Amino acid sequence: MSANEHRLNNHSLLKTPIRQPYYHQFVGGTLKKEEDFALSMAPSATLASVPDTSAATSTLLEEFRASKGTRRFLVKEILSCVVEFSGDQFGSRFIQQKLETCTVEEKELIFQELLPHAVSLMTDVFGNYVIQKFFELGSDGQRRALAIAMQDHVVSLSLQMYGCRVVQKALENLPADVQSLLIVELTGHVIRCVKDQNGNHVIQKVIERVPAARVQFVVDSFRGQVEVLAMHPYGCRVLQRIFEHCESSQSGPLLQELHEHVDELVLDQYGNYVIQHVIERGRPSDRTAIIGCVRGKLLDLSRHKFASNVVEKSMAHSQPADRRLMVEEILHAGPALLSMMMKDPFANYVIQRTLDVADPDQREQLVLRIKPHLPTLKKYTYGKHIIAKVERITAAGLQL
Repeated sequence: MSANEHRLNNHSLLKTPIRQPYYHQFVGGTLKKEEDFALSMAPSATLASVPDTSAATSTLLEEFRASKGTRRFLVKEILSCVVEFSGDQFGSRFIQQKLETCTVEEKELIFQELLPHAVSLMTDVFGNYVIQKFFELGSDGQRRALAIAMQDHVVSLSLQMYGCRVVQKALENLPADVQSLLIVELTGHVIRCVKDQNGNHVIQKVIERVPAARVQFVVDSFRGQVEVLAMHPYGCRVLQRIFEHCESSQSGPLLQELHEHVDELVLDQYGNYVIQHVIERGRPSDRTAIIGCVRGKLLDLSRHKFASNVVEKSMAHSQPADRRLMVEEILHAGPALLSMMMKDPFANYVIQRTLDVADPDQREQLVLRIKPHLPTLKKYTYGKHIIAKVERITAAGLQL
């Protein structure tokens, strides 16, 4: 027996040989079911609904619902009804609570009954929570058995409202070797998942939880598509996760591609968030390059709904020399343009941020330029924010 086989066999909770088969072994780097178990326990090819159960089972569930907590049900009482309970709002909650306190043996009995229907439950509005709870509280063997059930279904689960939550929970609780055997199914489907309201969360979790060396296929999928994905409501999130968690050798080419489109991205409703992320958390060289694109256009960008956020972030996170140059752009604006900025629904926040982060000498100059406009600013909603800021600075003892 190989070291892997020996290690995995030790994960079994029960000693009864007849129930052992679902605890898989690694054979040739692949998850394998026992032959005598594969035919009877393998999940179906499609994501079916939770199967119907007998009238007797329904009677028990109705009795459980009617009790409204006045009667204490035991795990042994719901055996043979576990699947139906899992698909019921109150039954699912009952099982989840029991899994937190029940014995190892009781947990195993519940699991044996659920496993043949695991994939169906993963996509069920209530059943998915029971499966998630097993990924949290189950044994290593139970988690791995669920991983077997998920094989050949990872993409469809990732794109399903409830299934995507189960996939994420699995990635949080499975060891790296089993994670890899699941995520390989996403190869060739990354962009489809990224653009999906459910699938994008799975790709984000892959990047966050799987060792960086094993997610290169995700990074490769973004090559040549950075601008398009940065402007996508879900793609922009995934791109930020790559910049946070991947090695610089992986994110570097994507960042280089990003720099080629900064002018377009700062104006985009989603792309601006990617640019802000790089300014706030990126490498100094990337931050400096982006701020270099902002400088010289600061006054126009400040009045743009999305780009103004980038200007604010640039003010807050730039190097002192770059910040002084940006503040100078505002100081050199004529009185009319400065007044327009202070009354603008977006640029006024840039002025406020500038007052917060400017060096004392530049802050003093800016306050002096603002003061003649105070009477007029009182008539404007956004101008009032500037007035309050100037008053606080003055009250703090700024010498004018």
